Amino acid sequence: MAKVLVVDDEKLIVKGIRFSLEQDGMEVDCAYDGEEAISKAKETEYDVILLDVMLPKADGYEVCQTIREFSEVPIIMVTAKGGDMDKILGLEYGADDYITKPFNILEVKARIKAILRRNSKQKSRSKASESRTITAGSLKLDRDGRRVFVGEKEINLTAKEFDLLELLACNPNKVYSRESLLGYVWGNKAMDSGDVRTVDVHVRRLREKIEPSPSAPRFVHTKWGVGYYFRAQG
Repeated sequence: MAKVLVVDDEKLIVKGIRFSLEQDGMEVDCAYDGEEAISKAKETEYDVILLDVMLPKADGYEVCQTIREFSEVPIIMVTAKGGDMDKILGLEYGADDYITKPFNILEVKARIKAILRRNSKQKSRSKASESRTITAGSLKLDRDGRRVFVGEKEINLTAKEFDLLELLACNPNKVYSRESLLGYVWGNKAMDSGDVRTVDVHVRRLREKIEPSPSAPRFVHTKWGVGYYFRAQG
């Protein structure tokens, strides 16, 4: 459910907007002056703020500028002024969109929904990007760039060392036998040869590169008699 803050000192306008947005399933808070708007924006994480310019205590430009100091919440400014300079000023203070009074409530809702859709897509892309980076304690694995860092230091891994670490790190606490690792990382031909010592050698080299103490690993662990698994330890 989208959370919207409506800020206007005209209570009848606020009441009408609130009713219309709630009819569309949104959760609506209201503020009637600039100071109250800033206070509510600090206390609650909103998806959109609908902000009138002409407000007591602090005008909409001041409110917008102050909110931008601590939040990137989308702000749609509403004003009776229709001049280009007023629109430019609102955008300069950090507004994302601009509507002039008198407005059609359908237009207001369309603007809000457009911003919500855009933000939803951005969050989805951000999550997808985050999923391509694995962070476990001091270890960071950039899957797209095929780069590994321990703390601030980049670690140079061979292609197979990276593939091995990536497989284990993407499936934390899952124990892989040496035979299964040979198949996943080196392929079926390697499995046919059955030389699991290849896995042991690569795990040893990997530990020498990423572990502070290879004999007491923090990341790539051994399940005796079974295989290897990944778990970050402090």
